[in-house]
Amino acid sequence: MSIVPAEAVSDRTRSRDTSGTEPAMAPAPLAPRARLLPALGAVYRAQLSRARVARIPLLFVATFQSVGIMVLMRGVVDGGAEARAVVAGSSVLVVAFVALNLLAQYFGQLRASGGLDHYATLPVPPAAVVLGAAGAYASFTVPGTIVTAVAGSVLFSLPLTHLWVLIAVIPLSGAALAGLGAALGLLAPRQEFATLLGQLGMSAALLLGVLPAARMPEPVSYLRDLLPSTYGVEALARTFDPDPDWAAVAVDLTVCAAVGLVSLTVATWAYRRAAVR
Repeated sequence: MSIVPAEAVSDRTRSRDTSGTEPAMAPAPLAPRARLLPALGAVYRAQLSRARVARIPLLFVATFQSVGIMVLMRGVVDGGAEARAVVAGSSVLVVAFVALNLLAQYFGQLRASGGLDHYATLPVPPAAVVLGAAGAYASFTVPGTIVTAVAGSVLFSLPLTHLWVLIAVIPLSGAALAGLGAALGLLAPRQEFATLLGQLGMSAALLLGVLPAARMPEPVSYLRDLLPSTYGVEALARTFDPDPDWAAVAVDLTVCAAVGLVSLTVATWAYRRAAVR
């Protein structure tokens, strides 16, 4: 009879647990999370292609609405600072309709239908989901905003020389309003509330952005200062002056950028909060 060495018995004993079964294998490591910029680009392209067909008719409605408001205001406002405010406010209203109203509805629907669970399973940073969706929705506003600004300038006999400032106004106002819209949609307890908040936000942009500030009561003007799109409206309105105050334009755009950073940060936090529920 052969004698088994004690070392072999010891090794065999260690290879089994107390129940006599083989020890379970360690789980395979998860794939590393995607980096922010590549993930952001992927989400942006996916959202852009997904929403392109559905959102183009709504963009037409937003542009038609803004141009119609300017036509109505033409019978009340003759020119000067009030005309500049109407044209600038109507142009940024297109951004508010898409980036604030529609994005609030989208995230509210995504949360109600469980669509956030899909994104939560992907190795994608939360900031990429929020920024990608916000960027895609804001991109739809570019043609309508340009058409509205040009049509308003012709309607009120304003110069077209400095409309290139829309290159800065559209993305900065879009970031601020898209971040606000995403946060409203993600924080709303129900999809219906997200739709309601989006509509109220767009109405605020209409009333506080298009109407001349000089005709507003003082308490209402304080609310206007709290609206993220106000600073984009002010920056665009200043460029219609014969000799624009570019320092003031830069200050307005800087404030708009800061508000956009804050609103997108809040939206990212709201996404994390909603995704873990």
